[in-house]
Amino acid sequence: MGKITLDLIQQLRDKTGIGMMDCKKALIETDGDVEKSIELLRKKGAAVAEKRSGNATKQGLILPYIHAGSQLGVLIEVNCETDFVARTEDVKNFAQDVAMHIAAMNPRCVAPEELDSAFLAKETDVFREQLLTSGKPAHIIDSIITGKIEKLYSEVCLLKQTFIKNDKITIEDLLKDLIAKMGEKIAIRRFVRFEVGN
Repeated sequence: MGKITLDLIQQLRDKTGIGMMDCKKALIETDGDVEKSIELLRKKGAAVAEKRSGNATKQGLILPYIHAGSQLGVLIEVNCETDFVARTEDVKNFAQDVAMHIAAMNPRCVAPEELDSAFLAKETDVFREQLLTSGKPAHIIDSIITGKIEKLYSEVCLLKQTFIKNDKITIEDLLKDLIAKMGEKIAIRRFVRFEVGN
């Protein structure tokens, strides 16, 4: 195993925002491999998110984002378990980044389960009609439609969208990373996007 230096720990901390001790443990587990450590910390973040998923989120913040030119704005509500966490710079920065992402990517809803059922049914019908007219065998059409719906989620559902500041992660990954760092349940409850003329 290579020596785990303070510089290496700091490098991992700068990339993930996770505490020094957790970064050191991850580097020890991965023999000093920063990329593997990032993946390990992300998996641990998902585990923390799962463990805390039943906890109530009665605290939080509402944050505005106004795009340059004042023609486009977003209000976002981010909830968490405690007022202490809601007031941290990490949560404020997360909300700001996600609000900016919403301004740029214009999602329809936060999560797939919130997607309007009429919209989803209409899109599913369009996919089915396209596949039937293309001559695809009937027995594979349903599996193709499932794939197309997953792709649709990644286009219109905030949590499934690729983060505009880092195309290697989704907004859901970004949220799980924040949950791992803060150690409590955090959720994007809702947002509204305003655009002049729309």
